[in-house]
Amino acid sequence: MKKTLVLGASPNPIRFSHKAVKSLVRHGHEVVPIGNREGDIMWQKIIVGKPKIKDIHTITIYLNPKNQKEYYKYIFSLKPKRIIFNPGSENQELIGLAMQKDIDVTIACTLIMLNNNHY
Repeated sequence: MKKTLVLGASPNPIRFSHKAVKSLVRHGHEVVPIGNREGDIMWQKIIVGKPKIKDIHTITIYLNPKNQKEYYKYIFSLKPKRIIFNPGSENQELIGLAMQKDIDVTIACTLIMLNNNHY
């Protein structure tokens, strides 16, 4: 299973980031939800801030490109193997930086990837 950080996690159940956390958990992945508001998704606490976390395989992004800039250094400090840019989060600058660091870049929907067993 791939330890996944969900960047832009929301306690609002209609948000796709919320649905992604639930789906990742249901598919057996360890999930670290990071958001700008505290709350819970199932039994997962949403973390506010930029905690040091080890062994992150995938970061799946649910922030628009403008709101991603403050997380660039944080993202790279986690040394992920893959970054997924969900619809609306596509960011050519961050994609280019990730590719320079040999991080796999996927532009897709995490929910669809999970449902199709392509995660």
